[in-house]
Amino acid sequence: MQRYSDAMPELIAPTRHLRTSWLEANSEWGPGVHEDGFGLLGTDEVDSLAGFEALLARLADEQGRCTYRWVADGNHVLGGIALRHESHELVARAGHIGFGIRPSARRRGLAAWALGRMLGEAKVLGMDRVLVMCEAGNIASAKTIQSQGGTPAELGNAADDAAWRYWIQL
Repeated sequence: MQRYSDAMPELIAPTRHLRTSWLEANSEWGPGVHEDGFGLLGTDEVDSLAGFEALLARLADEQGRCTYRWVADGNHVLGGIALRHESHELVARAGHIGFGIRPSARRRGLAAWALGRMLGEAKVLGMDRVLVMCEAGNIASAKTIQSQGGTPAELGNAADDAAWRYWIQL
C-alpha cells in the first residue's frame, strides 16, 4: 500500500516531471477514460513520453476554457480536478467541475479540499454558481459535493439519469 506524507497537498498545473506518478495514479483506475479531473480523452495515448507531452500540451491549450490541476503530495499525484469555464462545451454534460482521487489516496478528505480550492478559482473567474456532477450511486462523491454546499439540481430536461447533479452557490 502506498504511503503519502501528512503534509498539506498542493494543487499544481499538470507537469512533465510528475509523469511517472501520474501514470501510476491513472493505472489505479484501470483501463478506460473515467477520471474527469485529468482531462483524459479516449484518443489520448499517454504511455509514451510523446503521447504524455501531447496530453500536457492539449491541457495547456485549453487553459482559457478549463483550469486543470493535479492534487499532489510532493512527487506523488493523488488525483486531479478540472474547472470548466462557462464557455466550455462539456458543462451541460459533465458540469463545471470534475474531480477524482486515486483509490490508494481516498478517505483523507482530499476531494473536498481540492473542490473547495477550485470553488475559490471559480469565484475569481466571476462565476456565481457551479454545476458539479457525479455518477448516480456514488455516495462518496455526492457527500464531497454536499460538504462544499452542493444542493441537488432540478433535473428538468436532463437526459442523463446516470448522473447526480448539484449546484454550488459561490
